[in-house]
Amino acid sequence: MEVKAVFFDIDGTLVNDSKSVLKSTKEAIKIVKEQGVLVGVATGRGPFFVKDLMDDLDLDFAVTYNGQYIFNKDRVLFASPIDKRSLRQIISYAKENRKEIAMGTRQDVVGSRIMSFGLSPLSQLVSRFVPKFLTRTVSHSFNRMVSKALPQKEDDLLNLINQPIYQVLMLMTPEETNHAAEALNHLKFTRSNPFAADIINQGNSKLEGIRRVGKEYGFDLNQVMAFGDSDNDLEMLAGVGMSVAMGNGSSSVKEVAKHITASNQNDGIHKALEYFGVLSSEKVFVSRDYHFNKVKTFHHMMDERTQEEPIAWDLQGATHRAGFKIEELVEFVRAASNSEEEFQQAVQDLHQALDVSADKVSQKIPAKSTLVGQVDALIDTLYFTYGSFVLMGVDPERIFEIVHQANMGKIFPDGKAQFDPVTHKILKPEGWEEKYAPEPAIKKELARQIRAYERHKERKNKQ
Repeated sequence: MEVKAVFFDIDGTLVNDSKSVLKSTKEAIKIVKEQGVLVGVATGRGPFFVKDLMDDLDLDFAVTYNGQYIFNKDRVLFASPIDKRSLRQIISYAKENRKEIAMGTRQDVVGSRIMSFGLSPLSQLVSRFVPKFLTRTVSHSFNRMVSKALPQKEDDLLNLINQPIYQVLMLMTPEETNHAAEALNHLKFTRSNPFAADIINQGNSKLEGIRRVGKEYGFDLNQVMAFGDSDNDLEMLAGVGMSVAMGNGSSSVKEVAKHITASNQNDGIHKALEYFGVLSSEKVFVSRDYHFNKVKTFHHMMDERTQEEPIAWDLQGATHRAGFKIEELVEFVRAASNSEEEFQQAVQDLHQALDVSADKVSQKIPAKSTLVGQVDALIDTLYFTYGSFVLMGVDPERIFEIVHQANMGKIFPDGKAQFDPVTHKILKPEGWEEKYAPEPAIKKELARQIRAYERHKERKNKQ
């Protein structure tokens, strides 16, 4: 897949535990933007919190309040305040159940001094040290204490809703959130921390916000890479083309994401962007060919270097590389054979074709090593390969990504690649077939393409 936009959750993802952006993350974002990739945030935080980050990192846009308020450097792209009737119902529910609430405006979070504290860096830091099994007890005790010491007044809250409110935060446990979601089922509940729920309009989310940004900027969800760590990131990570869970993320996030990177303390964003070839690192040039960049990332990881100056292969290296391709061509005709006899005949035909080609080329081209000749032959090979896909009616885009991910698994337990001592072909570690072999995923993707064609054919027949 081609990544046209990258989105980051903020807390636990874009910022570290000290609420600052790592130097490696800043450098990665700068390089990615220079390569023409759009960069933004998708957060439960409000626009007032994001403004400084946008300026500091030169971000292109921000999806805030879980998709309720979206803006770029110049204007508001989308705003969806909660209607007054729903706000009154939330306030009434909070009063009946003695729950602290705060309301997010464009400029601030208002209505609860203790909830404002809960959003502070100190509170976020403290919450990380509370064991999950104590979350409910701590939340209950804290809520009771606050209700007695600083009781919220319904009239004060009702006065606040005369201005646009984009999100309501309610102090409650996950179990209490389920009860509130049933009582207020026309609204949507999500959680980004263990002590409070975010309440927004149905139909909105980080994912829907990203979709809206894509319509404005000309990309779709399959061209988005997103990073997250909390449960309010689940829908976003499940819906984009490339999803990455931070190493410090929740178990549910790690289950949904396609990839898990290092933590927000340990250069996780930089490592993932480099791993997937979105970030060019230690490379002189970045190609406009997305597939080339992916393979370059693969070789950089395996060989710990890449070739930046154009040079021709020597004869031994060229022969080995041609041998790799011949093996794949034999596998190609094997997959077209219905019996062992057919396959053996196909191999004989390939031998004959090789002899004919050698005679033809020796008469046509002088025996001289040239960079132009090698590049011309390889491009023709690439063109023939695409032509074969065209005539098969198969889109290779996602299949390339499947094979790339499989190849990226060829690192041995010591963290390094191993090579054939003669051909320098990258070897597969033990267990690679069980963990990374691409055939099952290719089969699934081809089935998807066949179903898509059948649906297209059905619609056409109905017209």
